[in-house]
Amino acid sequence: MRHKYMIFRDRSQKKLNIKEYAIIDKDLKKAASPLPDTGSFTLLGEGNYKREIVVNSISKGMNALLSTLRTHNIFPIEPNATKIAESVMALYNSSEDGSVELLFDDLDLLSA
Repeated sequence: MRHKYMIFRDRSQKKLNIKEYAIIDKDLKKAASPLPDTGSFTLLGEGNYKREIVVNSISKGMNALLSTLRTHNIFPIEPNATKIAESVMALYNSSEDGSVELLFDDLDLLSA
């Protein structure tokens, strides 16, 4: 399955937003191919996090941040969750608002 995560940091509203998308088309070819355009993705879940909770989790380390970011709405597998957490840390190390788009293909995990 192919996943996309959109991560938004909004300093003015003091929140972090993560949206998880996936391609749910059964007819995808099993051969490795480039990720399709954004119109092919379906929203699966969304998480909103208060700034204070995210900053506190970052200060406690990667495991605490992973626990905070994983919810009943968004629960990525470990390799993806780690990359999401690293992106969140990078956003919070920046002094400006920002966003990150992460793309994952489960086939990449099988070939590794």
